[in-house]
Amino acid sequence: MALQGSLFDGFGAAELAPLTGVGRTPLTHGAWVDLRPGWLRGADDLFEQLAATVPWQAERRQMYDRVVEVPRLLCFFGESDPLPDPVLEEAREALSAYYGPELGEPFRTAGFCYYRDGRDSVAWHGDTIGRGATHDTMVAILTLGAPRPLLLRPRAGGPSLRFHPGHGDLFVMGGSCQRTWEHAVPKTRRVTGPRISIQFRPHNVR
Repeated sequence: MALQGSLFDGFGAAELAPLTGVGRTPLTHGAWVDLRPGWLRGADDLFEQLAATVPWQAERRQMYDRVVEVPRLLCFFGESDPLPDPVLEEAREALSAYYGPELGEPFRTAGFCYYRDGRDSVAWHGDTIGRGATHDTMVAILTLGAPRPLLLRPRAGGPSLRFHPGHGDLFVMGGSCQRTWEHAVPKTRRVTGPRISIQFRPHNVR
């Protein structure tokens, strides 16, 4: 399904709005999430550019006794890799400046996920490869394209929370969130447009 653009996204080159008006939701066990709607203006145009130019990869992974296709396209940009658009370099710098005093370090890497339609998804997980398994950290997600439900639930059990980032929204998971909570983008049978999420992370967090 083609992306249906947002009426509020504007036109022209993508640019960042001021990183103000960030709303924080405290969670349990020292976890929290931040949401800044519409941080990136022109996000739909950037979506189209990235969908066409990023070297997306379809991966396969071992799942119990069989190998299955990962239900989304992926691309990872390491600490020394230039990002595919200057506005994303600006976003990483702005996030490092804003969250640096709390995080204690800059954001270094960027993981890209392309959800082509409602059949693409990511299962419940936390980013616990590396230091996220033992230390508080942050993962900042910039979402382009159509909104999709982003769910969070406590690992110890309890009701889940539902967010719908899209069209340039910023969503940040911080504190103990990767260790004490899980997040997912579930499959849906509803007609839904494509989505690209860009996850900015510090060193040695995946």
